[in-house]
Amino acid sequence: MIIFPAIDLYEGQAVRLFKGDYQKMTVYDKNPANTAIKFKEAGAEWIHVVDLEGAKSGGTPNADTIKEIIQKTKLKVEIGGGIRNMETIDKYVQIGASRVILGTAAITNSELVVEGMKKYGDKIAVGADIKDGYVAIKGWTEKSQYTLDEFCDSMEAKGVKTIICTDISKDGAMKGTNEGLYSALNEKHASKGMQIIASGGVSSIEDIKALRSLDIYGAIVGKAYYEGAIDLAEAIKIAR
Repeated sequence: MIIFPAIDLYEGQAVRLFKGDYQKMTVYDKNPANTAIKFKEAGAEWIHVVDLEGAKSGGTPNADTIKEIIQKTKLKVEIGGGIRNMETIDKYVQIGASRVILGTAAITNSELVVEGMKKYGDKIAVGADIKDGYVAIKGWTEKSQYTLDEFCDSMEAKGVKTIICTDISKDGAMKGTNEGLYSALNEKHASKGMQIIASGGVSSIEDIKALRSLDIYGAIVGKAYYEGAIDLAEAIKIAR
């Protein structure tokens, strides 16, 4: 299992939200590249980056910060948040992104998924952020009409190989992860070649061990790292 330490960006700073609430934001680092370098020193191979401003309104307001992270660490970086057209996908690939995550656009413009995969293949991933059983869009501010199963089946049919699944109710709450959700998702889709990345509520080494036992592809570690609840180097070692 791969550990994806996370950097959420807002106005060029590394921040975290509580359950997706933009009014409950904590700033952890005014220079996110420094945090990314610490990830590398702990043994990370990947970094999960989300542009929270982009997620809300589209665009790439933190592109320069993301480029700096990629250039200073030379790590593989996956990027999500506000990627709603081919120009944005192109821009992130050009600055060195290893994977680009489509969230809202995968719901509102599924043709972009097809177009992106045609051009970039497995560099295209999809985010499924779950709120009350449905996939949420627009920076978690709206619920779509799709259940997780419906959405994953649709993405699988389009050839998507990587899905980042976030249980919003667990995100940033430091109360554990939704093992049942990820177990069911992995059981159904991994056999067909899909890689499941668990996100939301990974708050202890025990959570890492539990997810590792499910044999899923990856887990995102966010707030637990920043709050000192998870030692990243230890988590990476256990996950491997």
